[in-house]
Amino acid sequence: MTAIDRVAELIQERNRIDAELAERIGRPALTAHLGEWIAVQVFGIVLETSKGINGRFRDGRSVDVKWYPKREGLLDLKEEGPDLYLVLAGPKVPPASSRGTTRPLVIDAVYLFDAAALVADLRARGRRIGTASSVRTELWAAAEIYPRRNPLFSVAAEQRELLALFGS
Repeated sequence: MTAIDRVAELIQERNRIDAELAERIGRPALTAHLGEWIAVQVFGIVLETSKGINGRFRDGRSVDVKWYPKREGLLDLKEEGPDLYLVLAGPKVPPASSRGTTRPLVIDAVYLFDAAALVADLRARGRRIGTASSVRTELWAAAEIYPRRNPLFSVAAEQRELLALFGS
């Protein structure tokens, strides 16, 4: 079997898996859609179709859900965005070339950012707000709600068990 034959075979297998995932979540099996579906299941977020947000927490705060299979310190932000950013993230890695690596869909940590405070911090430092905005390490640490416990947002034992299903 040649390399191209095997790659074609693997893509067909991946397409079958993606079709089953899409059937279960009701949307294409893209990382963003899967992350939103997981957030609904774990955190009870109610999805919306409003531009710039994915949904709302039970307390009414708007949220934009992101899933980054690797936590590289970057976050896609909007000037006029949600109240909160909920970020599902894989292992922390330094920004580098993806050549020779993999990007498995895992959740090793969850972060909850106050959007207004995050945008204000970036503005104060003269940083760009938009795609791949660079967020300070201290802000990532302060926003972590899983696996570390955070007094600002409690993640229940059942939620922790569900998140652990997706860990590396």
